[in-house]
Amino acid sequence: MDYETAIWALDPEYPDMALLARAGALLRAGELVAFPTETVYGLGANALDPVAVARIFAAKERPAADPLIVHIADLAGLAAVAADWPRLVAPLAAAFWPGPLTLVLPRGPAVPLAVTAGGPTVAVRIPAHAVALGLIRAAGVPVAAPSANRFTRPSPTRAADVAADLAGRLPLILDGGPSRHGVESTVLDLTCSPPRLLRPGAIPLEQLRDLLPDLAVPTAAATPDADIARSPGSRLKHYAPQAELWLFDGPDPACVLAALAAAVAAVRAGGGRAGLLLTTEARAALGPLPPGPDLVAAPLGPAADPATQAHRLFAALRDLDRAGATHIFAQAPAPVGLGRTLRDRLIRAAAGRVRYV
Repeated sequence: MDYETAIWALDPEYPDMALLARAGALLRAGELVAFPTETVYGLGANALDPVAVARIFAAKERPAADPLIVHIADLAGLAAVAADWPRLVAPLAAAFWPGPLTLVLPRGPAVPLAVTAGGPTVAVRIPAHAVALGLIRAAGVPVAAPSANRFTRPSPTRAADVAADLAGRLPLILDGGPSRHGVESTVLDLTCSPPRLLRPGAIPLEQLRDLLPDLAVPTAAATPDADIARSPGSRLKHYAPQAELWLFDGPDPACVLAALAAAVAAVRAGGGRAGLLLTTEARAALGPLPPGPDLVAAPLGPAADPATQAHRLFAALRDLDRAGATHIFAQAPAPVGLGRTLRDRLIRAAAGRVRYV
């Protein structure tokens, strides 16, 4: 169905409850509504309505083997979507909910198998955003919501990003301003012992280990495309710009940047347009490059401020696409703190194109 997609601007802290009531009514009627969260924008549907859930997959062109996260407004909402949950949920919820933590739990019988990609588990979180919470409460149902973008594209952190990918595919986008974190939630599997990290996200691993000292971190980088994933965002190609992204990594930053500079020069010499996705310090260390319309840049921010880098990452990828970059070049961050999340997103945005030097 083709829609004339409306965009309603809402105050991110004190949203108009009358507008949220109208948006909630759309969800109850089986329609899709895109909405802001503190991580990225989500594409929401009634999580208990299989027909509405199917609309998410159609709008995003998302494969059925990729599960969705279910959003609830409070702990009481767990009973509607999870069959059971371990005692660990209470301390994790006290520390991180509402917030960017998703917990994988046994699927409740009311949750359609389409939400869980046919699997026995369901991913659940309580978002920390007044618009998201108000929408869930107004709808009166749990809301299944992946990122509000075409599948494998960079996640949207602005309402305009949602419109660029999905206008005409849903009736309503709620605009609550830019997302605060800019990267998705951290996903933990609590159906195994010890608990397992399925996706690094806005809550760093080190912070989780204060409560979960035995948290397992698998070394596998990606779920094969033919397999059912237990967490969204686990395919090798994900979050990808239209431009070909190359990630440069190695123990010596000077060598890494020299190889990156050589690759930039080669693309420009071949008639392409090179996009730079670098921290402030890395761009300075790269040195002067010949100016011209075949070189564009989207600064990530200071190297010592990974939160700013995370906030800017997906918007920067989209901005470089809009600037006409044919290739994007980035330096891999160290896998420490939020750097682990940034590294994960960049590897997947590059579809595994990592050059080690």
